[in-house]
Amino acid sequence: MRNQAGSMLLSGGLDTSILAAVPSRNFSFKAITVAFDGAEAPDLRFATLVANYLHLEHIIHRFNWAEVLEAIPQVVKVMHTFDPMEVRNDVAISIALKHVKTNDLTATMTGDGCDELFAGYSFLLEYDAERIRTEMEKMWRTMAFASVPMAKALDTEARLPFLDPEIQSFAIRLDPHYLVRSQEGRKQGKWILRKTFEEVLPHEVIWRVETPIEFGTGTTVLPRIFDISISDGEFARKVSKYLKEDKVALRDKEQVFYYEIYRSIFGIPRGDESYGRTCPKCRSNIRPEASYCGTCGAFPI
Repeated sequence: MRNQAGSMLLSGGLDTSILAAVPSRNFSFKAITVAFDGAEAPDLRFATLVANYLHLEHIIHRFNWAEVLEAIPQVVKVMHTFDPMEVRNDVAISIALKHVKTNDLTATMTGDGCDELFAGYSFLLEYDAERIRTEMEKMWRTMAFASVPMAKALDTEARLPFLDPEIQSFAIRLDPHYLVRSQEGRKQGKWILRKTFEEVLPHEVIWRVETPIEFGTGTTVLPRIFDISISDGEFARKVSKYLKEDKVALRDKEQVFYYEIYRSIFGIPRGDESYGRTCPKCRSNIRPEASYCGTCGAFPI
């Protein structure tokens, strides 16, 4: 109840489905789902299933290419990044948050923080309990979520119930045995949440395989769109130009498009050498404990 809002971003994944199930018993809100029109977007099916199951007011917005082009500069500017994976994920969030604003809603709930607190990332599934704990502690020290600054930029607010102090306190004390366990024929993260809500939500939602936002909303098609729209010759010229003039190594056509927007807003990336670590691909500063560059997405570092 401390984190309630008039709406929530519903993907139909475990995190947002739990977030819909719990407060729906006590107050009404609008569930908002977005998807790239014409692309494969599995979030639509799962979110509709959850909304119908919980009798929620469900708003579905299928966004088009013009909306994507409008959202990209906003994402690059707010998040200070030209990392293709980050932009593909955040474009969908930005469009969803704009839709919150369009519906005259001042705040929305998101499922951010659940993966970090309850071991939702697939790379954790192959580790033993000690390594899982070590990797999760690293995430807790650095976790940040795009929904917060992007909502602020749109003059609305993102509320993250999974980051409520009581939930965080509970999660960080859990033995990894309750987080990663074999079930339904494969290893599953967030096991304790899946079991807790097994009789509250549909079976296929509870045991849905984790997918990134770009996959669920259909923005995974963006690399293909940029491959078609930018010629090989133009790409080669720009890669050579920016490597020579800016000392920035760009790896694909999509990243070139984002970098040019970044460059027009912030200029050429210039890390402070006294900071200690700079990215070998774009020369931006990197946090001491980071294994990837938040500016260009270079990995591993």
